[in-house]
Amino acid sequence: MSNLAPQSIPNKQRLNPITARRLENFKANRRGYWSLWLFMVLFLMSLFAELIANDKPLLVSYENQLYTPFLTEYAETEFGGFLETEADYRDPEVAELINESGWMIWPLIRYRYDSINYQLPTPAPSPPSTENWLGTDDQGRDVVARLIYGFRISVLFGLILTLTSSVIGVAAGAVQGYFGGWTDLLFQRFIEIWSGLPTLFLLIILASIIEPNFWWLLGLMLLFSWMGLVGVVRAEFLRARNLEFVRAAKALGVSDSKIMVKHILPNAMVATITFLPFILNGSITVLTALDFLGFGLPPGSPSLGELLNQGKNNLHAPWLGLSAFFVLAIMLSLLIFIGEAVRDAFDPRKNLQ
Repeated sequence: MSNLAPQSIPNKQRLNPITARRLENFKANRRGYWSLWLFMVLFLMSLFAELIANDKPLLVSYENQLYTPFLTEYAETEFGGFLETEADYRDPEVAELINESGWMIWPLIRYRYDSINYQLPTPAPSPPSTENWLGTDDQGRDVVARLIYGFRISVLFGLILTLTSSVIGVAAGAVQGYFGGWTDLLFQRFIEIWSGLPTLFLLIILASIIEPNFWWLLGLMLLFSWMGLVGVVRAEFLRARNLEFVRAAKALGVSDSKIMVKHILPNAMVATITFLPFILNGSITVLTALDFLGFGLPPGSPSLGELLNQGKNNLHAPWLGLSAFFVLAIMLSLLIFIGEAVRDAFDPRKNLQ
């Protein structure tokens, strides 16, 4: 044993036994494990949507000089044109000027979410073709590009809303459960009244008064979404505040905030983490519903709900509704599978055989 070098100890043995068991339980759920990898690949691809779907070239070489149009705006005069405005690289005349003295590298899809194809062979919405793989919407915009950008904005919105609402919910539940008494009673009465409000109707009313954007909509939804974890955290703190190690810490003069954060909160986080994928699912669903009803993101934004609404209004163009439906179904199913795997990982009764 004395000749065994520390470097030869497997990394798995260096993990905390509980952490190692949870990791193995998570991997044992093959559906959730591979769903996590697939979701991460799709999400990372959407983060670089400008490199996949864009109406500007990724790289332009003109007269031995390199340009990056997808990052920087260049006037048409830079490439021998006459206009001082930004160059339209999809214009045949501009493309000819550049190709005479250089070359262009285009992304896989030559459209952004707001790019309009003015060369459609049929009136919009046009069916799938080699130019527009899943067709165009009723304004001539490429459906694939809008799906990629819409996927990104939906996941980012859901992640930000989930994290911020979870922080507020955990803090509120911790204060309620730890201090109890009148603090708990007043908080519970407030939550009962606040949770009884018709959330969707209030969001629609507020969104109709204020022109919503990404951050306004996030703030409005945050007003009502923070209560999801309060009950779970409150119950854990109510249970743990009378345990021996908490009483011993109080007797030693440890502050309440330190006891809450270092001694009780880690136990409450086990239940909290298992709920996060499902809260994320709900956040994405609410955003999609608001966009579908026309009270969500501003008009023109890449929105899966808006694409579903277009599918409803254009039943003769089934590629609109079907494309948005399958993207949403795959996204939400992956998150549900991940949530099930996380639940199994943190279940203390589930042991590997």
